[in-house]
Amino acid sequence: MRRREFITLVGSVSLAWPLVARAQQPERTYRIGTLSPGRSELPDPTFNMLNTFLQGLHKLGYTEGENLIIERQYANGSSDELRELAAELVRRKPDIIVAFSTTAARPAKQATSTIPIIAVAMADPVADELVTSLARPGGNVTGTTFLGPELVSKRLQLLREIVPGLSRVAALWHPDAYSKRTMLGVRNEIEVAARTLGLQLQLVPAGSPADFVSAFAMMAREHAEAVIVMPSPMLFGEYRRIVSIAANNRLPAMGAAREFVDLGGLMSYGANLPDLARQTATYADKILKGAKPAELPVEQPTKFEFVVNLKTAKVLGVTVPPSLFARADELIE
Repeated sequence: MRRREFITLVGSVSLAWPLVARAQQPERTYRIGTLSPGRSELPDPTFNMLNTFLQGLHKLGYTEGENLIIERQYANGSSDELRELAAELVRRKPDIIVAFSTTAARPAKQATSTIPIIAVAMADPVADELVTSLARPGGNVTGTTFLGPELVSKRLQLLREIVPGLSRVAALWHPDAYSKRTMLGVRNEIEVAARTLGLQLQLVPAGSPADFVSAFAMMAREHAEAVIVMPSPMLFGEYRRIVSIAANNRLPAMGAAREFVDLGGLMSYGANLPDLARQTATYADKILKGAKPAELPVEQPTKFEFVVNLKTAKVLGVTVPPSLFARADELIE
């Protein structure tokens, strides 16, 4: 072999070796902690959101048991449990904490200012002091929000269209769902919307599921003709029971998400939360690749869906007008 050929061969081997060595190195395994205010089983709507979030991660190349470890924490509706679980997740030092709803994101942020937190379906992240602004969050929290300024008035308008002569509407709300500033804004929005539409509004508080029966009794005493269920992780997790009580009281009911209609509620208008959770998976991918939460803008939903349960309408004796048929994104038979 000529000397020049020998040098070329050795050089080729030396260049190829690092590539082979790199290819043989095991892929890094990432650890993600998830924090949910709900339960670890269906029909809890938040459980379904976690599943769709993981589906989104899978499409981006992350597979649990291969290059991904998921540590799941469920608070089963307990605020105290949420705080303890958030602190426990921080002690385990995951690469990312994924918090489902503002209710979970707030204790997570209180527990750490360094571990990136991705919040799925926040209410008002600025008012709840989770981020400095939607465009530049500025801290260790980013993610998606589900609220739109037109939602409250739109829900009331749809209720008035489906219930002939509607004049008295009750709003079931959870006063401690979010920060005082956010809840004040939510309350102001529905009061202004009701006045604009000429509706008498009855705000009925429920601090926990134990208050539901008495809350609907209050609606009956005030002769409510329909009920709108306001945004709240606690109310969201109790949709099945709320739908059942509303049906027993023969009250047409409007929810904030399609899960309400899937469980038998009359109608809903809002963001598709499983889709929002799937969309939020892109944040995890970006952060695991080196992006900073402070520089990832909070995304708002661009599409809201209107869903009607025709079976429930029939049971209630409600006739869905053709105009609503035409505008509904989905009709459940």
